[in-house]
Amino acid sequence: MILPWIELAGVAFFAVSGALAAGRKSLDLLGVVVIAWVTATGGGTLRDLLLDRPVFWIEKPQFLVVALLAALLTVPYVRFARPPEKLLLLADALGLALFSILGAQISIALGKPGLISVVMGTITGAFGGLLRDVLCNEIPVILQKGSIYATAAISGCALMVLLLHFGVQGPIAAGAGMALVAVMRIAAIVFGLTLPVFTLPEDRRS
Repeated sequence: MILPWIELAGVAFFAVSGALAAGRKSLDLLGVVVIAWVTATGGGTLRDLLLDRPVFWIEKPQFLVVALLAALLTVPYVRFARPPEKLLLLADALGLALFSILGAQISIALGKPGLISVVMGTITGAFGGLLRDVLCNEIPVILQKGSIYATAAISGCALMVLLLHFGVQGPIAAGAGMALVAVMRIAAIVFGLTLPVFTLPEDRRS
């Protein structure tokens, strides 16, 4: 069962994170909108292309409107109120949770296997942020050393797939998956949690 509000909320949160990232690079208003749109639609666009289905924002342009409004409302907010230092990461975490589960839901609805659905969910949640960071000339969060980002998306999508497999109702499974993604990502931000880092031993040849 695809929850219709997930996509709208995910687009809004990712657009906010894109607008904040653009603001930190002192881009003009057009730059803010472009980065917000790319962040909000990048993951879903790649998902739809891979699943050979109509691209969601072409079929429903209201998603572009939501992204635009979220970006434009972010601009005056940061003008009059200094945003918390980690607001960008928190907005991105909420977008990640919502979009990851949505991507997995769409894949499941199309009859794809559980593993493919987890991959599609991860792509939906993570790819827009990757594009945002690349366009803003930053190391993508997903590639930062030890970052719990894609891992959170994978874990939440896998939990939802398992719950559905064992007969849990769709909304409950989706809610549990979103909660796990959000908790893992926010905990990583707040407490500085990271994954173990694999490092090759130094060459000790004489």
